[in-house]
Amino acid sequence: MLRRTLFSTKRGLATASPLVIKNARIQASVILSRTPQITRDATPFEQAYFDYREKLERQESTATPTEFYFKKGSVAERRWKHEEQARAEAMKDNASSLTQAVQQSQATWEKENEGLATTTKADKVERTTKADVENNKQSLDRCLQRTLYLVVKKSGSEPWQFPESAVDASEYLHEAAERTLKEECGSDMDTWFVGRQPIGIYKQASTKGQENGLKTFFMKARVYAGQVRPSKQVSDFAWLTKEELSETLSPEYYKAVKDSLGDL
Repeated sequence: MLRRTLFSTKRGLATASPLVIKNARIQASVILSRTPQITRDATPFEQAYFDYREKLERQESTATPTEFYFKKGSVAERRWKHEEQARAEAMKDNASSLTQAVQQSQATWEKENEGLATTTKADKVERTTKADVENNKQSLDRCLQRTLYLVVKKSGSEPWQFPESAVDASEYLHEAAERTLKEECGSDMDTWFVGRQPIGIYKQASTKGQENGLKTFFMKARVYAGQVRPSKQVSDFAWLTKEELSETLSPEYYKAVKDSLGDL
């Protein structure tokens, strides 16, 4: 019980005695990311390869026994034959895609047979969201194919940066990072810190009026649920892609973290 009390007291005194090592103040920063939620779109080369493999597999496969899978004269059988005709025509043209041929066949069939009973099918959900259309950079529902990173803007004229604060002399880096994230962005997010070792460092020389320089160590974390609830010291926040970070962060700051960011 005494140990727990001492631990809580130590947390309450965080940043009361900032950690200074070799004339450099030590800061802990959090690179909090939301991983891609859906698979990315295939590149033209990948799509061409998939089409080639699909045609090759169809060419080498045996014909489907329709009398076994479909009742003769049924709507399902006629729909299947309509798709098979589209596939057969696509097989004759190397530039045609089997997937696109089937999609066009299905669209034509549904338009021509609106009054008939249709088989149960999965509806394709749009890959863009309302947040994408509105360019709402505070939403986690945008850019579902990409990794998003949390950046904040402190009150005043401070530049955009990852959540960060000074490390107390009684703290470890990962403890300071976890504390910083809660203090600046609230405790409503379900996050996981990936290890206890920093993945990057940003060095700043001492400026006029400051005796010591600054070293910021970046800790990696991921968010699984929840949303930012900014504190009074945070005036704005955003979830940005790597390309958007390069346009938002200062060049020196971005250079220090770019190799730690994923390309997707």
